[in-house]
Amino acid sequence: MITRRNFIRNSGLTVTGLAMAGTGNIFASVLNQAGYVSQRPAVGQRKFTSETIEKTIQEAKSKLKNPKLAWMFENCFPNTLDTTVEFKMKNGRPDTFVITGDIHAMWLRDSSAQVWPYLPLANEDPKIRMLLAGVINRQTQCILIDPYANAFNDGPTGSIWMKDKTDMKPELHERKWEVDSLCYTVRLAYNYWKTTGDTSVFDASWQKAAQLIHQTFVQQQRKDSLGPYSFLRETERQLDTVCYDGWGQPLRPVGMINSTFRPSDDATTYGFLIPSNLFAVVSLRQLAEISNKITGDKVFADKCLALSKEVEDAIKKYAIVDHPKYGQIYAFEADGFGNVALMDDANVPSLLGLPYLGCVGLNDPVYQNTRKFVWSEDNPYFFKGKAGEGIGGPHIGLDMVWPMSIIMRAMTSTSDSEISSCLKTLVATDADTGFMHETFHKDNPKNFTRSWFAWANTLFGELILKLINEGKTNLLNI
Repeated sequence: MITRRNFIRNSGLTVTGLAMAGTGNIFASVLNQAGYVSQRPAVGQRKFTSETIEKTIQEAKSKLKNPKLAWMFENCFPNTLDTTVEFKMKNGRPDTFVITGDIHAMWLRDSSAQVWPYLPLANEDPKIRMLLAGVINRQTQCILIDPYANAFNDGPTGSIWMKDKTDMKPELHERKWEVDSLCYTVRLAYNYWKTTGDTSVFDASWQKAAQLIHQTFVQQQRKDSLGPYSFLRETERQLDTVCYDGWGQPLRPVGMINSTFRPSDDATTYGFLIPSNLFAVVSLRQLAEISNKITGDKVFADKCLALSKEVEDAIKKYAIVDHPKYGQIYAFEADGFGNVALMDDANVPSLLGLPYLGCVGLNDPVYQNTRKFVWSEDNPYFFKGKAGEGIGGPHIGLDMVWPMSIIMRAMTSTSDSEISSCLKTLVATDADTGFMHETFHKDNPKNFTRSWFAWANTLFGELILKLINEGKTNLLNI
């Protein structure tokens, strides 16, 4: 049975084949001074081109004295645009389908995160602005098809998961209910508006999708019933299906929102996934602001704010625990009965990445305690070896570090030495490919998964630009 984890292996693609798939198998013949060859597709093979992006790359590279870091940035930052976006006009409106890389499907979460680093450039380049509006428009249509689905096809083509015991439709690639999928769509639309001032994306379809987001969150509070969603899959992998006939472990309806799956696409142990619930608090407030200031639906805005407060109050009551070593920390998952999972997973939203998503303040004492916990051997999914250290998760397995966690550690750090350490690890663990990967083995970076993982690539590019914009180029000259 094929899972997202072993999709690549079962499709017959080798590591080399994936590298070729990610770049169109036609490399630009450009060498920098240290002899590094650009791993980007030739210009004519790129999915999307922008003079603003190219200018940004060259300006950033001019400030990077480490030739390998400069090479990696040039490969990674435009990777989503070079290889994964499919832009067109549909019914007079921009429409953008974004694949994850090695899987030809659009995850709501991944697509939002993949294009996020380009948002600051939207006002400089109308093409980028149209591309982003197209992603929002496509995500709106996806939610209208099914707010419980996490990944979609580019049309009603069906997928390898059509036999899953859930309400599959031919437009769906996969139907795993993950709270963060809907949150990411709100994050992108809200910040697109805040950045550009463009309100055209908030049409009648978007407003209907917003209503579905709220409705789905309320259904998954499970106050009156288990709701309409269940999921079963025939699989050898425990976390690819859901216990109790597809409904998951029992939950006490305390006000939080059930997330049947994590951002890793693994099933939750206890359905109240705390990072995703904190993300939902932010998203509901953003929906309220859009409704008050743009669409004029005050009734809906008030409903979103009320739900946001209810979820936040429940988190404070049921998701903060007293750890004997770290003091008050956030649990990763809870069930409302007092049971919690104390861990973190590398996929974002994570406990580590809460400030990155605006869920908590960087100096929040509970977050800081939690941060110390998750980046320690007290977190069962923290791995430390000869090649580096970082957070992984059950999706790939023991001893496999996700570069995404190292990037997120740097993104949420106020320590220059910590940021510098993260950068050195990232540069040293690419297996000389010039790209980020899904995971690498803690003792051997040449043992890695996913050669073409656009989210991690563009997130790495976002980190480099963040440090440049903050005037911390000294940390980049490693």
